[in-house]
Amino acid sequence: MPTISNTFGTEEPLLKDLLQHIENGKMQLPDFQRGWVWDDRRIRALIASITLGYPVGALMSMETSDTLRFSPRLFEGSNGTCTPELLLLDGQQRMTSLFLALQSRQAVTTQDEKKKKLECFYYLDMKKCLDPSVERMEAVISVPKDKIIRSNFGRTVELDLSSSEKEYAAMMFPLNIVFDNQACWDWERGFQEYFLLDRDYASIFFSFRSETIQPLFSYKIPVIKLSRETPKDAVCQVFENVNTGGVSLTVFELLTATFAGDDFRLREDWDSRRDSLRQIDGILNGVDGKDFLAAVTLLASYRRNREQGTPVSCKRSDILNLSLEEYRANADAITEGLRKAARFLHSQQVFDIWNLPYQTQLIPLSAICACLENRFEDYTVKQKLARWYWCGVLGELYGSANETRYALDIQNFMSWLDTEQDPVTVRDANFSPVRLLSLQTRNSAAYKGIMALMMSAGCQDFISGDTIQQTNYFDESVNIHHIFPADYCRQQGLPHHLWNSIVNKAPLSARTNRILGGKAPSAYMSYIEQKQHVTPDALERHLASHLIDASLLRSDNFEGFIASRATILLDKIEGAMGKRVTGRDAEDVVRAFGRPLVPA
Repeated sequence: MPTISNTFGTEEPLLKDLLQHIENGKMQLPDFQRGWVWDDRRIRALIASITLGYPVGALMSMETSDTLRFSPRLFEGSNGTCTPELLLLDGQQRMTSLFLALQSRQAVTTQDEKKKKLECFYYLDMKKCLDPSVERMEAVISVPKDKIIRSNFGRTVELDLSSSEKEYAAMMFPLNIVFDNQACWDWERGFQEYFLLDRDYASIFFSFRSETIQPLFSYKIPVIKLSRETPKDAVCQVFENVNTGGVSLTVFELLTATFAGDDFRLREDWDSRRDSLRQIDGILNGVDGKDFLAAVTLLASYRRNREQGTPVSCKRSDILNLSLEEYRANADAITEGLRKAARFLHSQQVFDIWNLPYQTQLIPLSAICACLENRFEDYTVKQKLARWYWCGVLGELYGSANETRYALDIQNFMSWLDTEQDPVTVRDANFSPVRLLSLQTRNSAAYKGIMALMMSAGCQDFISGDTIQQTNYFDESVNIHHIFPADYCRQQGLPHHLWNSIVNKAPLSARTNRILGGKAPSAYMSYIEQKQHVTPDALERHLASHLIDASLLRSDNFEGFIASRATILLDKIEGAMGKRVTGRDAEDVVRAFGRPLVPA
């Protein structure tokens, strides 16, 4: 990797030379840059700054090379035909604005502060430029495409610059000829001829030219130039650091530009795959291009490891070094791996993106499913896949900085199929019993995971007895509600951290929740039996499907209910993880729940 000393240099080229390079195409933009979006006011402010000789910030460019191939595109308004020598990484908005306003002969397509589309030409009011009491911004004038400013709904002409003579008369200098020597000379000669008999006007122009126009020819903009030896991951990092006001440069954007150099449209390929995956299953709606590339890189790296013994990795630098050949060889397998991952998640009662514990875990899951191929259907393989998955979720192991774990996951899991050595994710996973009480909202992966485990028990609605399956779980009428109702708990002064925890929650229909409506459990059970005509035995079966001991609700025994349900939930967690939850009788557990959480 190049050292800091030889990856960049600094220069101070003239503004006019930079604009010339944009016009002839020697300076272009990498295709990952966003479109040009500056409004009229910002353009006028920029022009005001350079005509006063004020600095407008440094630019950052990168030398083009055969080894670091990004698809280039011309600046807005440029028709250059030269092969690009430099790509502008930072400063697109400023240089596009200056090029269109000072170099292009076409009207500048921009917008006002309300985002109304405008087509403008830019002028300098010579008298105002020479008046020290006037703010320079006021001397920079934008006019419509026809060069006539109107008011009163178009009935009154405020300023007409539609001919050279009218420009002379208004003493308005057109900025788009400022660096065109011949055009500027012709305009100056025309101005002098127009005011041939008035020396005062002629002297105004001479002062304007010397004080405002001539300094533009010596105006310089500092440029930091990255050398062609700069590695791709460094370009990505640099772009993110300097382009804080623009779109962030992701590995997907950078690889899109790289593949475009080989005439492959990565974005179009991903968009097609994404659309097909989303049509199949909404649980994959959160998978983006970065996730897909990470999974492809992980699979490609694993396959390379099997053939060549190279390390398995899918860090950003690995993704940026993914070749087009490797992408093509592995993209279909990951697409199919994602489909299988969705099927697996359904079998675990995870049905939509809102209840998916970890979006990030889809990366190793899809790569593992791709590696499994037909073995994905084997019962023992699925049992191991479920154990690995739930250890990751309930152990809360995929919160951040996961690339190293991904690499271990795919190697460990594939080895596990033929050995008894548990994967690192299975070994690392632990669940603390008191964690149940801090799971209060669906923001955590463990919360969503435990809800899915409840669903796997075959939850039935308290009243109807209908199983809350995929067909009605997504309906807006089903949500997570309190078993001991929140209003009742507040009235009784019960501890908030207990009654608002996952231990006191279950998926219920909105209708059932309204019937529970702040009542004591014994009261709503009696109401359900008497008014909704549900037999006591049936109601107890419905409650048991939610891992609830009905006798504790009939006696309004909140403390007993919390301890009992927490014990049952820990049993479910142990079953899913395939390992004991330690500390169920520890001192802090007894203090929190009033008793050890061990099976009777």
